[in-house]
Amino acid sequence: MARVKPETGGIYHVYNRGVEKRNIFSDDKDYLRFIHDLFEFNDKNPAINLAYYVGKQSKEVGLLKIDREPRKLLVELIAFCLMPNHFHLLVRQREENGLTEFMRKIGTGYTNYFNKKYDRVGGLFQGRFKAVLVNREEYLIHLPFYIHTNPLDIIYGSSTSIDWDKKIEFLNNYRWSSYLDYIGRKNFPSVTSRNFLLEFFGGEEDYKKATEKWIRERDENMEKIREVILD
Repeated sequence: MARVKPETGGIYHVYNRGVEKRNIFSDDKDYLRFIHDLFEFNDKNPAINLAYYVGKQSKEVGLLKIDREPRKLLVELIAFCLMPNHFHLLVRQREENGLTEFMRKIGTGYTNYFNKKYDRVGGLFQGRFKAVLVNREEYLIHLPFYIHTNPLDIIYGSSTSIDWDKKIEFLNNYRWSSYLDYIGRKNFPSVTSRNFLLEFFGGEEDYKKATEKWIRERDENMEKIREVILD
């Protein structure tokens, strides 16, 4: 896929996976660290040296009591989902080169953390991140559901024999995405900018109902966004 320069104001589906498809998250602390980085590195100001204390004062990213300048966002992080060996982001670029700088900081910071923790060297991700411009309303309608329902693949894969209620229950208990915040269950609310999508879909309850409907029609809906799902 050719590399294109992100446009300021443009919305992008961003994706990357571990090198050789290896896991990039091995335990809860890894997931929490990456989510912390999504918050901390989304800033034109230099990152604060936090010595990794996510969760020591609060399980919610961004509530740590430290003195800092107001953040100058590089991107609006609209939605995210972390999987064992890859991640999905839906972002709107706010500053010139903001997406590229944000992903550079994420890639460098998280790789340094991971390599130190697991005593390894070298790149962690499979090359540079991939990003596709969301330039059609149809893509915007379906991509948030695709991103938020990605965790179903962990247990159920492509199986159609699993009870729908069990799929929904699993999704409602998966912490490592922005889905819970979108349906009104506080998880990591400081990390994402949700007003745009919630207004688009009619609020938290309507978003929840629309997600559950999307799951039931997932195969059909996936065909509508093949060009932008990046897997």
